[in-house]
Amino acid sequence: MLDVCLLGTGGMMPLPRRKLTALMTRYNGSNLMIDCGEGTQVAVKEKGWSFKPIDVICFTHYHADHISGLPGLLLTMGNAERTEPLTLIGPKGLVRVVNALRVIAPELPFEIECIELTQSEETFTLYGYEITAYKVNHNVLCYGYTIEIKRNGKFDAKRAKEQNIPLKYWNPLQKGETVEADGMLYTPDMVLGPARKGIKLTYTTDTRPVKSIEEHAKDSDLFICEGMYGEQDKEEEKAKAHKHMTFKEAATLAKSANVKELWLTHYSPSLVRPEEALGEATKIFQNTIAARDRQSVELQFEEE
Repeated sequence: MLDVCLLGTGGMMPLPRRKLTALMTRYNGSNLMIDCGEGTQVAVKEKGWSFKPIDVICFTHYHADHISGLPGLLLTMGNAERTEPLTLIGPKGLVRVVNALRVIAPELPFEIECIELTQSEETFTLYGYEITAYKVNHNVLCYGYTIEIKRNGKFDAKRAKEQNIPLKYWNPLQKGETVEADGMLYTPDMVLGPARKGIKLTYTTDTRPVKSIEEHAKDSDLFICEGMYGEQDKEEEKAKAHKHMTFKEAATLAKSANVKELWLTHYSPSLVRPEEALGEATKIFQNTIAARDRQSVELQFEEE
């Protein structure tokens, strides 16, 4: 199970009832965050989740509404007596940006590891998450992210017995680990069936609709996509000029990618009631939701 919470849905500036866009997930005791704008800490507290287990923070880009909450968050994590290292992932320039922000958070009781993205697509496996970053099209270097929880094939005890695999090695093999003992090499494929469907979440903001988003969002259980502008006729030219998306464009991507559900986010401050602008989007992709702050879901593995 993957817990997902869209902490805030605002773009450009926070509003009294709308914090800036940030996403947080929980899986197997480890938390992951994408973006950390102003107000993110308050949103986490309102949700009732903890700062301490955050192990990975991914950044789409370095505009202030996506990263200005980082120094305060780091200080709070330090005050919670965290000692485990924290991994930050983001576009080229991450080290420079983080070091500049840390002028006001210079002393921390944990190490920070920065991974700078240098390719158009990169994949990392951390804390049980498979994280794929892919380049999108904003007016600065920007990436979207797909988060997957892979699921091994079903363990076959009969096959394990037939091959005389000692019982004490069943558990690591079931977890996908290879075991070498007593002159024997035991591999997961000896006891596991075909890989089963996992969980897939795709998140993208601040971009024009591009093929890379459709490709990486394909068959996602949840697709969280910016809908900066809701009124197609009035806002389409503005979206093109500032390299953002309309509701209709996000819905078109969702349909093409065959996702299960679309949550719109990163609304323009002028878009006061986004749910009232859903008309055209839902005609294209019916399962479109104008997400609100702290919109949450538990994504489950499919039943067998």
